[in-house]
Amino acid sequence: MEVIKSEPRIVKSHDITLDADYAEWIAEVKHRYRSAQVKAAVKVNAEKLLWNWQMGRDLVQKKAEERWGAGVVEQVSLDLKREFPDADGFSASNLWRMKQWFLFYTAEPEKLARGVRELQSTEIQDDTKLARTMREIIQQPIGEFPLPFALVPWGQHIEIVSRSKSVEEAVFYINQVIANGLSRTALVNCFKARLYETQGEIVNNFSEHMPEIQSKLVQEVLKENYDFGFATVDHKLYEEKELEDALTSDVTNLLLEMGTGFAFMGRQREIIVGGRSRKIDLLFYHVRLRCYIAAEIKVKPFEPEFVGKLNFYVSAVDELVKAPDDNPTIGLLICSDMDKTEVQWSFRGLSTPIGVATYNNVRIKDMLPTKEQLRERMQLLQKELRATKRLLNKK
Repeated sequence: MEVIKSEPRIVKSHDITLDADYAEWIAEVKHRYRSAQVKAAVKVNAEKLLWNWQMGRDLVQKKAEERWGAGVVEQVSLDLKREFPDADGFSASNLWRMKQWFLFYTAEPEKLARGVRELQSTEIQDDTKLARTMREIIQQPIGEFPLPFALVPWGQHIEIVSRSKSVEEAVFYINQVIANGLSRTALVNCFKARLYETQGEIVNNFSEHMPEIQSKLVQEVLKENYDFGFATVDHKLYEEKELEDALTSDVTNLLLEMGTGFAFMGRQREIIVGGRSRKIDLLFYHVRLRCYIAAEIKVKPFEPEFVGKLNFYVSAVDELVKAPDDNPTIGLLICSDMDKTEVQWSFRGLSTPIGVATYNNVRIKDMLPTKEQLRERMQLLQKELRATKRLLNKK
């Protein structure tokens, strides 16, 4: 084959005519390459997970420890490491995890089958090209391994199995990883926030104003109670403004507590209707739900009039902010406490979707020792320790 030679030169864009057809074609070429990259990565992950599943299955079905002795897993680890020295994942502890993984799901096959059906039927709202590519991948059979599991990295599978108390809880978190692209760290944070226990319990009227699938998704996203432990106010009788200041001074932790998919759009967003100025406490946009969420914070227990005011704000956001392709705005009222019957009665006659939640764990500065107080306590403790030491030496 003849090698084409040329003079030394700097490679640069050529002076050619680039029309709309070229731009469309090169965009399609880039899309095909990105799609190929995603398919390859998901396929590789799927094959590795299938191998892990089958490894766990073999250890269980062959009764390896009974048949070959208690050290058989360590021996398998050594044999695989010798054969594949450059490969990862063959440690004895990882092989044990594969066995635990297989046992966790197959111990209750009916629950596993039901969970897989739920995962396969879940409507992922994000209609991006990546999401469509993933749906194409999971339709391709790869053996006995549950197909949707292929979209979850092994590290996340380990966290889910080690932290979940039931197959239903595990399936819930698998769905969260698939739908929201949760990293391992984000997944652990979801467990710490008890997302499974709190999801779906918020008092709401979503089913009356939303399609069933959208209503279910919203209930998964919004919590019954929000932990504002990251917020510190000056004294016990704090006002709403002080709590808002504390919440929005740490937007990172606020968004972590709100949950995956929330984007902070602003505080005290002003709207003017009929010449009057009104302000929405907090405005969010949720990427997965594709809608705005207008949130009102109340530092007192629920009152029915709170809902009417929030209903107005939701309508205003729909009219003044919402884009044509956004879903209807949702109202979120967060109070210090509530009576569920009062809340449900207040929903009657409303035309907008609203949920009512509570909050707790706000920290009070007065209850926290100052640096000077801590220093005094430390000096006093040191004095007591020296006195105790002298008494012991005398004895």
